[in-house]
Amino acid sequence: MGYKNAWEEYKAKNGVTPFDLLNKYNYIEKAESDKRMNICLGCEHLVKLTHQCKECGCFMKAKTRLKDATCPLGKW
Repeated sequence: MGYKNAWEEYKAKNGVTPFDLLNKYNYIEKAESDKRMNICLGCEHLVKLTHQCKECGCFMKAKTRLKDATCPLGKW
């Protein structure tokens, strides 16, 4: 599997890739991001120390800011 296929799989699973963080047009309003992060903070699948999701492996402080990102559990 090449790197291109790996990123395509990652994007299919998470809706975004880390590269999406580089484009300011991919970001949502802070209020919406905060709302998503609060949902994550109450989730049993969040590693509290690192704010990393056990389900998808993403760092949620970054992922919750991206407009095309989705929760793997459908919570937001």
